[in-house]
Amino acid sequence: MMTTDTLSVQRAPRIEAPVAAKTESIGGSWKLGVPFLLVHLSCIAVIWVGWSPVAVAVCVGMYLVRMFGITAFYHRCFSHRAFKVSRSVQFVGACVAASAAQRGPLWWSAHHRRHHRATDRPGDPHSPVQDGLAYSHVFWMFAPANQATDAELVADLAAYREMRLLDRYHHVVPAVTLLAMLGTGYLLGWLWPGLHTSGPQMLVWGFCISTVLVYQLTFAVNSLGHRIGQRRFETNDASHNNWWLALATLGEGWHNNHHRFPAGARAGFNVWELDPTWLILRGLQRIGVVHDLRPVPPTILADSRRRAKAA
Repeated sequence: MMTTDTLSVQRAPRIEAPVAAKTESIGGSWKLGVPFLLVHLSCIAVIWVGWSPVAVAVCVGMYLVRMFGITAFYHRCFSHRAFKVSRSVQFVGACVAASAAQRGPLWWSAHHRRHHRATDRPGDPHSPVQDGLAYSHVFWMFAPANQATDAELVADLAAYREMRLLDRYHHVVPAVTLLAMLGTGYLLGWLWPGLHTSGPQMLVWGFCISTVLVYQLTFAVNSLGHRIGQRRFETNDASHNNWWLALATLGEGWHNNHHRFPAGARAGFNVWELDPTWLILRGLQRIGVVHDLRPVPPTILADSRRRAKAA
């Protein structure tokens, strides 16, 4: 039973073989690749289902909510421990992020931690420097070597049974989200036909299109974020800051900043570097949903301002 006690690091129990295994057959790649391809192809169905203001608004809303789940929870909270939450908030945040269909919290965080251990060097699971732009953008996820979760890298997260279950059954939350969009569309079409929406229309816009947008823009941080933009800090990698990618990903595009201080809850180091995830987290801290947001050291912030003025 979950409690609202503050999340803390615990000893992880032994994880079932399907999660802890370090290798997996090529069959795992097919199981992921087929749904991934189908959700992309399903976007073409917009030609037949059409659009409505409600469907487009839901698409935008689903994009923003799930992108925040990825940036705030999968990335800053789970991968970097940049702030603290209760166990219940941890679970809700993990579910929101999992609805974006980027696999479970343990898998996502383990690979991201591995990325930071060997950024743009051998061992980095998605480096355009090592493996090229296309591989770092999408194909790395389907490589057999990247199918399993290295539980040793996420022992703190694996200590929670609900997190292990979300990771093992990572298709469940996206499937429920898909069905919720379909059902919402049918309900709206029945109750308010003047809205000109339907189940298939809401499925395409609310789930398929928004999911693909979250996919591609999140992936762009891994690929374009190490190729295009400005390098304010001389980090030991190829990370770049990119303002338009930051806008699209709620702040993640300040990637060179992030690699300068990965542990911080903030990626936009200067006031003009819009970081919506950071702003939302500050609001959530004020109402007690999250706490102990880890700040960027003042010396790094001052250095960032100095370098920005000199550029």
